[in-house]
Amino acid sequence: MDMTNARVILLAGPSGSGKSYVARRTGLPVLCLDDFYREGDDPALPRADGAVDWESPLAWDAPAAVSAIGALCRDGIAETPVYAFGSDSRVGRRVVDLAGSALFIAEGIFAAEIVADCHARQLLAAAYALHRPRALTYVRRLARDLAERRKPPGVLVRRGFALWRAEPAVLARQSLLGAEPASARHVLAGVATLRAPISPQR
Repeated sequence: MDMTNARVILLAGPSGSGKSYVARRTGLPVLCLDDFYREGDDPALPRADGAVDWESPLAWDAPAAVSAIGALCRDGIAETPVYAFGSDSRVGRRVVDLAGSALFIAEGIFAAEIVADCHARQLLAAAYALHRPRALTYVRRLARDLAERRKPPGVLVRRGFALWRAEPAVLARQSLLGAEPASARHVLAGVATLRAPISPQR
């Protein structure tokens, strides 16, 4: 069992729902869980119709993500990968430092997949699944992916429509895994409550 000094707030949600933006708005340190995607040449990657299924949780290294969260909770610092979606590969390392914070955000589309594990290890403070209107999510995702040149434009448009159709099922799964469906305002209010000092008992 991990002995923790800090705790994690997991922030899931569909691709393009604004997880990174909301995480930054909390003012807490942020761990990007998308950096734990598997390398594009990993033979264990899941496939569908002859292509890698990057929407599957099996395309993501959950044990490595939980290990990094555990290190942050225990030591306040961890070295994590840097992932480039354009090349489907890890291109470096970065150091995440909590700088004494008792809470931090771990955000990514697969964050809900590790709710149970983090809870069992006593690492979890809260878990949310960010919910935005589907049209807004589609536009935000496409603009981001085009700006970052993650894939050719035609691929991004087709992927965007597929994700738009799948979004209700994605949110339903994240809820079943223990992430509370929440608006950005609800997430920020919940984080503020967790950060509030506890009044001493009289």
